[in-house]
Amino acid sequence: MPVPSTEVRSGYAGAVDLPEAAGSALRKSGSRLNNAVYDQLKDRLMEGTYAAGERLSAEALRVEFGISKQPVMEALRRLAGDGMVEIVPQVGSRVMTYHLREVADFYVMFGGFEGTIAGMAAQRRTNAQLEELDSISDRVDALRADADPGKRSRGYRVLNREFHHAIHAMAHSQIAAETSRRLWDLSDFLINTTGIPQPLSSALDGRHADHEQIREAIHAQDPECARREMERHIVTTVDVIHNEARAAENVDAS
Repeated sequence: MPVPSTEVRSGYAGAVDLPEAAGSALRKSGSRLNNAVYDQLKDRLMEGTYAAGERLSAEALRVEFGISKQPVMEALRRLAGDGMVEIVPQVGSRVMTYHLREVADFYVMFGGFEGTIAGMAAQRRTNAQLEELDSISDRVDALRADADPGKRSRGYRVLNREFHHAIHAMAHSQIAAETSRRLWDLSDFLINTTGIPQPLSSALDGRHADHEQIREAIHAQDPECARREMERHIVTTVDVIHNEARAAENVDAS
């Protein structure tokens, strides 16, 4: 699905929030600096700043961030553990590339897990939590009126996480929520490294309609319906990505 690239990127405007004053303070605490670099690179990967297969130069990143190489390497190792970066001995690091079947398998697994959480949420949610979910859904609905594909794509990515995190909170299970967060990070990574300019922008109406089905099931305290609708919503993400990729190819061809 993703198109590999060998480009080395560096010098993004505003990429790393390490100004000189903060940088010297962070350097006094290795763990804080390591976490800051890790968080910045992870955000870039989930935002699609790098393409699948793209080489990540530790030296270029070190120079860009104005730090030593150790925290950069530590961040890359952690990202490799997250499944977003591949470290090739004697070669270096590059953005992970997954085959189509692996992506499809991931969403089948992810859908089953999220469906289970939605079923738990339907049984355990509080009225206050329902109000929060309704509020997030209203914001997604309002986003549909925005004609800017970039704003629709970025806005949906943020609000979608909020919507699903609200459902995780309803399940009242810390271990489920934490496990799901890691899966959502990988999902965002897979979606945003496809090479599609504004992923899920064209599918916003359909994704919101899915959310409404899930929300209604949770309101109705129907765990089976909530599980079924959530699982379908997650698993069909692969089809949505493929459709958008084909549409982008047709535009390029014309």
